[in-house]
Formats: sequence, structure tokens, C-alpha cells
Amino acid sequence: MAHLPKFSPKPMKTQELTSEEGVPKAVPNGFLVGQALGQILRAAQELPTDELAGLLGQLEVAKATAWARLIAPAPQQRHDELLDVSTAAERLGVSQDYLYRHSQEYPFTRRQGRKLLFSALGIDRHIRQQRT
Repeated sequence: MAHLPKFSPKPMKTQELTSEEGVPKAVPNGFLVGQALGQILRAAQELPTDELAGLLGQLEVAKATAWARLIAPAPQQRHDELLDVSTAAERLGVSQDYLYRHSQEYPFTRRQGRKLLFSALGIDRHIRQQRT
């Protein structure tokens, strides 16, 4: 039986993805999978042959899941809209006067020259945070 290499817990560079024996160690960005792959390899070498079909089935499920994530379209970012004071005040449930006086307290406030505008996504996020 081949001796399995020890897996290092430090993040690997792309060129360090496999050991000299061809055993996968890790993927870029520090997401370590080397130990799990080492255990799978060990299982493939040591499991009784009548249990290998189940192992292969589980590996295919993991592979299909990874492929599905790779080919799935990226989630669409919602378009942010800048709202005037009257619309923002209505959404926030405050008066326009209050919003003018306290606009600097809100992180979703935007200035364009003298014009005061508010991020619609920022307001939505603020409302969600206030509810929790």
C-alpha cells in the first residue's frame, strides 16, 4: 500500500495543488480540502470492494454538486436607485424636515452638489436591521 503524504494546514499556492505522488492537497484561496481528499483516498484503498460502489456514488454526488455551482449563473445585483428627500422620508416613515436635519446620521445618504439623495438599497437594508 502506498504511503500517503502528510497534508499541511497552511494555504497552498495554485502550483502546489498536488503532491509529487499526484494526491490533491488544497485549492487556491486557502480553502483546504487536502485532509478530506486524503481520507477519501485512504477509504478507496482500504474499503472492502463491496462498499466501493457506495463510495463512488457519494463522490459522484459531490462532483455533480461542485459542477452545478460552477456553471450556475452569478446572482444578479439589484440596481440601486437614488431617491429624493420626499420619497426617502416616506419610505423611512419620518418627515422631510427630520430627514434633512439628521441626514448625516444615515450611511445611505448621498450628496450631489447641494442636492440630498438617498440610496434605495441602503434604506431597505436599514429598515431590515431596525426590525431585528
